[in-house]
Amino acid sequence: MAGADTARRALLVVNKKARNGGLDLDAVKGVLRRGGIEPVEPPPDETDCKALIHAHASTCDMVILGGGDGTLNAAAQALAEAQLPLGILPLGTANDLARSLGLPADPLEAAEVIATVPARPIDLGCVNGHYFFNVASIGFSADLAGELTADLKRRLGTVGYGVAAFRLLRRARPFTVYIEHDGTVETVRTIQVSVGNGRHYGGGMTVEENATVDDGLLNFYSLEVAHWWRLLALLPALRRGTQGKAADVRAFQTTEVILRTKKPRAVNTDGELTTYTPAHVRVLPKAVQVHAPERDAPSAASAGRPSIFP
Repeated sequence: MAGADTARRALLVVNKKARNGGLDLDAVKGVLRRGGIEPVEPPPDETDCKALIHAHASTCDMVILGGGDGTLNAAAQALAEAQLPLGILPLGTANDLARSLGLPADPLEAAEVIATVPARPIDLGCVNGHYFFNVASIGFSADLAGELTADLKRRLGTVGYGVAAFRLLRRARPFTVYIEHDGTVETVRTIQVSVGNGRHYGGGMTVEENATVDDGLLNFYSLEVAHWWRLLALLPALRRGTQGKAADVRAFQTTEVILRTKKPRAVNTDGELTTYTPAHVRVLPKAVQVHAPERDAPSAASAGRPSIFP
């Protein structure tokens, strides 16, 4: 471990399959070294970030992950267990957590943040024992995650989300969800249910306009629309995070919610299908330390990224 006059050792894991995972990171490593951080890179054939984090927990001072939200999702539990600070190089397609944290999109600028900005605590979400940073969803968003192939994301970037979404849109049908929270049980017909830990998800959608990833709360919404075309009308609100004001959208804040469906439905966490209903979702306050600016205001570099359909 690093002493007062030695470089901090950082486990550097890059997902080469991420959209920008093949970038030459020599300049990034230079920024880190000038900031007193020595990258420790595993052999190329060792790609399981969860196993790597556990293996290096006693010999490294921090973890730097290069990739997108799927990469971060895969590492979330190991990061919480190892209690190592996290630095993020946003090399994926959507980079929603980076946006929620106000991190710059440029890897060199992101490296500067890692080297110069202290780590601060943020929350994690947990559904059926699976940890996530951004959002857990069932319905349309989960169906979209199943259809959005790695090739489509790599070729089209965030536009790929829109292409896949419009393929699915006309097939979307309401389903019944039983929502248990804060001592109540509600039965609803919905197209999609989302439970957000952070602010952004789905390549630019917003869970709730004032949500932060360190407020100790989950932001819930349910799209209880009568027809699929109503989703198009809601799109501007979904981008801003104001959909909860619509009459056919149920929204509330909580710390724990249980979702049940008549038949098991896949749950999408940060773009990955990780579990099925019944889904027990809860917040884990201050579970991980991340090198990021204070609070969640978008940075100038990240704020202008395109938004697409959830």
